[in-house]
Amino acid sequence: MPLTHRIVIAMVLAIVLGSLAQWMNTTTLPESIDWFLNTLLVGGVFAWMGKVFVAGLKLLVVPLVFVSLVCGVGALRDQSSLGRLSLKTIVLYLVTTGIAISIALTMATIIAPGEGIDLPTDTNFTPPPASSLLDVFVALVPTNGIAAMANASMLQVIVFAILVGTAIGRAGEPGKRLAAHFEDWNEAMMKLVEIIMHFAPYGVFALLFNLFASEGLGTVGQLVLYMFTVILVLAMHMTIVYPLMLRGLTGLSPLRFLSKMRGVQMFAFSTASSGATIPVTLRTVEERLGVDNRVASFAVPMGATINMDGTAIMQGVATVFIAQAFAQDLSMVDYLLVVLTAMLASIGTAGVPGVGLVTLAMVLNQVGLPAEGIALIIGVDRLLDMLRTAVNVTGDAAVSTIVAHSEGALDEGIFNDPKAGEVRD
Repeated sequence: MPLTHRIVIAMVLAIVLGSLAQWMNTTTLPESIDWFLNTLLVGGVFAWMGKVFVAGLKLLVVPLVFVSLVCGVGALRDQSSLGRLSLKTIVLYLVTTGIAISIALTMATIIAPGEGIDLPTDTNFTPPPASSLLDVFVALVPTNGIAAMANASMLQVIVFAILVGTAIGRAGEPGKRLAAHFEDWNEAMMKLVEIIMHFAPYGVFALLFNLFASEGLGTVGQLVLYMFTVILVLAMHMTIVYPLMLRGLTGLSPLRFLSKMRGVQMFAFSTASSGATIPVTLRTVEERLGVDNRVASFAVPMGATINMDGTAIMQGVATVFIAQAFAQDLSMVDYLLVVLTAMLASIGTAGVPGVGLVTLAMVLNQVGLPAEGIALIIGVDRLLDMLRTAVNVTGDAAVSTIVAHSEGALDEGIFNDPKAGEVRD
């Protein structure tokens, strides 16, 4: 059975059984059943399985990104093309983020999910401090490359890998020998990704069962219109914006692209982390979509760092929702500030669960809305975080494919082969 089908089965079972377990916790359970459900399963076996699975994915992120990017940059025949490739990638990421938040603001204004809302707020909510844009740019260059990898500072790892790859490409024969060594490491890392992917259904089941057994759906009943608006815009962006860009700029089949991205989207949904999903995204982009390593190795980790379309959508809808809940009107200047701030906030934002709430506080501050409004949506943010992460990784793959096509680094035979790179038992 293909891996994607096994993950779907695991997801459905986890959501159904986890929701059932959460419902059981609302009733009075015998002590033995309560111990079995909450101590042995939720707090024990499944908690361990989920943490080990995510840890395994995170274990691969830094070495895989570093080795793959060194290989990609070192293999560039014309290293001056690195600047062109980087510019295309970053511009496309910023464009898609701008489109995402613009659609979000428009739909939220039309649907008005916050009008008439009357929810209690936690006035003690204090959002974590966000780094300034200047600090992000200053911190781009690592003072210690090994420390950057140890701390998983992805922008610094990317810069360090680009510098090493550039040096290898210009070092003549010694560089060729070192490049061959890194190529061997890259093959081994990709094989390790494939090994871990075989355990994905069990990890996905454990993560989702624990989530739904512990939290259920939060305050869904009270925030159903807000959730509907966010999910609607996420769906529009993933099924309309990306396919139109892909078709318009490459002529490739959007349906083929989306069908090959299902496995990555499910990984992203279960982990709620673009960063943790990098190994799976990178493997899919190279082996299922046919993107050459010299493009994928740069575009995918860069996307996991700066491409936060799903997060931008949440921020746009949440800003309008909170403004309506507090009966505050937003001017056109405020809307433009939201667009600009959300785009800039996405640069250097870590691809980890819940980080959207940190950058949302920055956006709210720019338009004079109280950060306490975040407490209105925090109950359902975990579920929406999972959905928007799936959108983020889809955007990473779409931009990688578009850039690779423009650089002549896309194997359309692999892209059009429905079984290329498919993992099976």
